[in-house]
Amino acid sequence: MAQWERLRELPAVYRQQLHELYDRDALPMDVRHYLSVWIEKQEWQRAARDHDLAMVLFQVLLENLDIQHSRFIQEESFLLQHNIRRYKQNFQRYLNDPCALASTILWFLEKEKEILQSAELAEQVKFLCVEQEAMETSSQQDLERKMAGLRNEVQCMEHAMLCLEEQQDEFDFKYQTHKMEAAVDEAVKKEQVKVFQLLVNKLNECRKSTLSDLNKLLDKAEHLIEILVKKELVDWQRRQQKSYIGAPDNVCLDQLENWFTCVAVSVFQVREFLGKLDELVGKVSYANDPVKTQKPALQKRADTLLKDLLKSSFVVETQPSMPQGKGPLVLRTNVQFSVKTRLLVKFPELNHSMKVNVSMDREAPQIKGYRRFNVLGTKTKALNMAESQSGGMVADFRHLTLKEQKSGGGGKGVSDISLSVTEELHIIYFDTVFEQKGLSVQLEASSLPVVIISNSSQQQSAWASVLWFNMLCQDTKDVMFFANSPAAPWPVFGEMLSWQFLSATKRGLNDTQLEMIAHKLFGKGQDYNTCKVAWSKFSKENTPDTFWVWFDGILVMVKTYLEDLWRDGHIMGFVSKGKEKSLLKKKQRGTFLLRFSESVIGGITFSWVDITITGEPDIKTVQPFTKVDLSQIPFHEIIRNFQILEAENIPENPLLYLYPNTPKDEAFGKYYSDKSGDDSPFIKYIKTKLMFVSKENTLEARSPMPSDMAQGEGLEPMNGLCGEAAEQNGNPQCLEIYQPDPMLSDSVATPDEDLLMYLNNPNLFVDSEILPEETGLADFSFQGFNCLPPQSCGSIFQ
Repeated sequence: MAQWERLRELPAVYRQQLHELYDRDALPMDVRHYLSVWIEKQEWQRAARDHDLAMVLFQVLLENLDIQHSRFIQEESFLLQHNIRRYKQNFQRYLNDPCALASTILWFLEKEKEILQSAELAEQVKFLCVEQEAMETSSQQDLERKMAGLRNEVQCMEHAMLCLEEQQDEFDFKYQTHKMEAAVDEAVKKEQVKVFQLLVNKLNECRKSTLSDLNKLLDKAEHLIEILVKKELVDWQRRQQKSYIGAPDNVCLDQLENWFTCVAVSVFQVREFLGKLDELVGKVSYANDPVKTQKPALQKRADTLLKDLLKSSFVVETQPSMPQGKGPLVLRTNVQFSVKTRLLVKFPELNHSMKVNVSMDREAPQIKGYRRFNVLGTKTKALNMAESQSGGMVADFRHLTLKEQKSGGGGKGVSDISLSVTEELHIIYFDTVFEQKGLSVQLEASSLPVVIISNSSQQQSAWASVLWFNMLCQDTKDVMFFANSPAAPWPVFGEMLSWQFLSATKRGLNDTQLEMIAHKLFGKGQDYNTCKVAWSKFSKENTPDTFWVWFDGILVMVKTYLEDLWRDGHIMGFVSKGKEKSLLKKKQRGTFLLRFSESVIGGITFSWVDITITGEPDIKTVQPFTKVDLSQIPFHEIIRNFQILEAENIPENPLLYLYPNTPKDEAFGKYYSDKSGDDSPFIKYIKTKLMFVSKENTLEARSPMPSDMAQGEGLEPMNGLCGEAAEQNGNPQCLEIYQPDPMLSDSVATPDEDLLMYLNNPNLFVDSEILPEETGLADFSFQGFNCLPPQSCGSIFQ
């Protein structure tokens, strides 16, 4: 089916996007509609670069409009005649630049494809979500049915207990009456004994039936407890682990609380039924009474089930975290942190009566140098229903701190294993006592392992440890995990990396970006799904050039300065130089893309297509921008106002189309400030310092990743190496071009060193000695300069 026909059949929300696309006058929707078949058959991409082909298509387009105009005359469509004539007149502006028309039509066709892809993706996601939700709903509905069945059984048991009590009361009344009215006649006595024996037998059968029903009720409760404790709670704990490293998993406890409470209430009622049986046996008993023989076992079973349920119901709802920390589970000594516990069995009558105590490292490993800590602050709080939005039983500790204990000498049994500070894992424990209706149970909960630091410089490495542990380990008490840390399979590792961006910016990594990262880690041409990443390659203390340092530097930069651009999909980001060149060399002049630097930590750069005098594509790359640049100039303003000086000294912005072919101002227009051009508050920085590098400069800088990660294409030069590299290769040194300041009119020239010294600190020079004449730079003329401190806008790397 033709593209235009597919677009017309999309749901209303996507047709609305189509209408918004064609609100622009560049290509009227009428023209797109009536010439749809012809438009979709033409090679617009080649025409955007080939002037002769573009001119032919331009002429054919006008001829087709004439044909449509004649058709509307015959059909007496007055308005359509008028519109087509006006459209043809508007297209005449492309007479001298038919390639621009081809580029415009190509851009609209690509945008249409994006709408179609969005619709198809939405359908796929909808199908997957419906399938997944159906599975979850089916599982939850099944569990809900079982819960309802348990509640119904309890209600039936209440009725059965009433019937049993009434039956026993009837027997007791008749028996007591018989004793008061003793019969003399033996025949009558025998008859009465038979009657009472029948009543006893009936009562006995009823008691047996009740005990059997109670046992079945406990069977159902045990089955539900096993599901809750061994599946639902375990699944929630794993989801919580993953959520703390960025996974978009649901960790709400309200549903679990309802289920736990339902089963607990039901088993407590079974205990009450057993107590009622004790009361009935105290009134009426007989030989071989089944209650006396079976009730103790049922009582023990009910208590055991309740204890198992209650011990599992005490959890850490919100893991330890510092308000100003990089992430949860990283704590700093003498800095306050918060943590929240919750009891999933909700009994309002226990509000404020259960006290929770905090302690630290009860089972600390005996290894060399392992630190111990004391918990300070309010270490005891009552479980209450006021500090939870859902009214759950919570104890919210908000003002706890840790203080390291004085180190003692290692005793016998101390292992020689040594862990770095950020590989040490510590556990915080919480305990309380549940006392209700004669049942007393000691409850204990423990946090996920935390990493404790003493200096903010350890934060990045500590967070890497938290990521690694919670990505790979489900044994939440394994504090010796890093003594022999396993490698991470690439599918799991890549998913974790995507979560970092997803949680920070609401947009994760796509398959193409993850593939580039895998390429850097493992090399080219492998089945990445079978590859693994070692802990030492990911992050190791005192090793500055680890993968995590590089990746985290990018993540921080994006979150701080580029979040909107990243979330809107304008930053390709993770793409190698080789891949970048293969993508750009097929595009028209001025097409550019944005990618993260492979050699500068926390750097972003852009590359664009230029055309050489021989007509070949020439890919140029600007020196990476870092937080120093982005903190002063928004990146979209750098892109907006970026200029280079051509040989004729004519300023030109080489950035025209964001890859694949979106006009720059359309892609970034919504981010621009109101002022533009010379009025822009940022343009003065852009114009201050532009650096050129000769094409012969091929020096490559070291990658921040390990040597085995820097395989494949070359990496871009590091900041500041351009001049030095040029000298080493016998090429011209990098020169810094300073645009004229309108406040200075005299043309001056000076050696590079004095010029740089002046620009960095103008006060060092007396006015008359600022720039003595120098004839050594006859090819370059500095017609004044901006007196503001120079801000680097990057070098152009060929």
